[in-house]
Amino acid sequence: MKLKTLAAGMLLSVLSFNTIAETTTYTPAPENLEARKRYSHDRFGIFIHWGIYSMFGQGEWYLNNGPKAVEYAKAARGFYPADFDAKEWVTAIKNSGAKYITITSRHHDGFSMFATKQSPYNIVDGTPFGRDIIKELADECARQGIVLSFYYSHLDWTHPAYPQGWSGANTGRDPQKFDWDTYYKFMNAQLTELLTNYGPIGAIWFDGMWNHDPDKENFDWRLKEQYELIHSLQPACMIGNNHHKAAYPGEDFQIFERDLPGENTAGYSGNQTISPLPLETCNTINGNWGYSVTDTGYKSVTELVRYLIRTAGMGANLLLNVGPQPNGELPADAIDRLNGIGEWLKKYGETIYGTTEGDFPAQSWGTSTRNGDKLYVHIMTPESTDITLPMSAKVKKAVTFDGHKPVKFTQNRKENTVILHLEEIPKDIDYIIQLETK
Repeated sequence: MKLKTLAAGMLLSVLSFNTIAETTTYTPAPENLEARKRYSHDRFGIFIHWGIYSMFGQGEWYLNNGPKAVEYAKAARGFYPADFDAKEWVTAIKNSGAKYITITSRHHDGFSMFATKQSPYNIVDGTPFGRDIIKELADECARQGIVLSFYYSHLDWTHPAYPQGWSGANTGRDPQKFDWDTYYKFMNAQLTELLTNYGPIGAIWFDGMWNHDPDKENFDWRLKEQYELIHSLQPACMIGNNHHKAAYPGEDFQIFERDLPGENTAGYSGNQTISPLPLETCNTINGNWGYSVTDTGYKSVTELVRYLIRTAGMGANLLLNVGPQPNGELPADAIDRLNGIGEWLKKYGETIYGTTEGDFPAQSWGTSTRNGDKLYVHIMTPESTDITLPMSAKVKKAVTFDGHKPVKFTQNRKENTVILHLEEIPKDIDYIIQLETK
């Protein structure tokens, strides 16, 4: 994940693969189509950014902004997350109402959080901890019925064969000693391990392809071959790529970073059209992806729940990030927020899980989600007791979700509007009106 907004030129990067992508077709397997349905039904997942960078307490981009790689790597010999407990993690995440976990198997610093034979720079061989936390997490997810997915970085600030892009300039690697074929084989060997040794995997979540300036280095990322490898190993495994562009053939869902689909407030989605694929928005529970000891700006439960609702209202999933501490615990503030979201979903999950986007774009007062003939109107920031819905579907009945108390409404078929008449302006996190339509 990137630390700050890319320059406009980086967002407009067009790599040579684009030409190939335009003429490449992809037919997903039946298992993959079923996985997409499950994924879209789930609506809520938890993102985990965790690696040796947590020891520095300055976020996941510390290596790029701080020491040379040779000094940074020494931290691995002191990485001993004694309090890591996969059962506690998965239980806390399940209690939040999340249905899947996406964890960093290898981030931009090149350190692998799993037992890989491709490099000793990993949590089993390179640390005194010596345990495969990905394996422990995979086993616990299987026990508790949580889908596990893997974040995997396309860029690597420390691998000598990776061709240096615009980031990673301070890591001490010689930019002339690159060999794309060697690095490509390394990645595919690791992906094979991840898709062979850890059971069924929900998705591979790629990141980092934005790291090259085509004016300086323009080469083929060979995504077609890589995507085919993944689908051959696990046909149901979905592929998403945080490249900030329109979806490429071979991808199964589309990612939006720090923005809802169609928005570009964070500056990452300026060249990203919305595809018909399942959609996912990723965002942070506080301000950083990786653990930052000074980042105490956790979003409130109200803000997080409303963001989840707005995401679902656009027919998208929310992947909410938590950065574990170096000792292996999830921060107490994060647990508090997850518990709050979970309490809300226990009561109102019916209006989120298994729904599609609402009948109209988000309004100043809120949004809507749909499931069959039920339209759930989510009123979050109303300024009036009259709530106007710009919709054409005929409303047969309107009731409050809590208590199913009848709600008065007026429908204007000529103007394609429905006006809900509330008794008072609600002050709830989310005041839900359930409409029966035809």
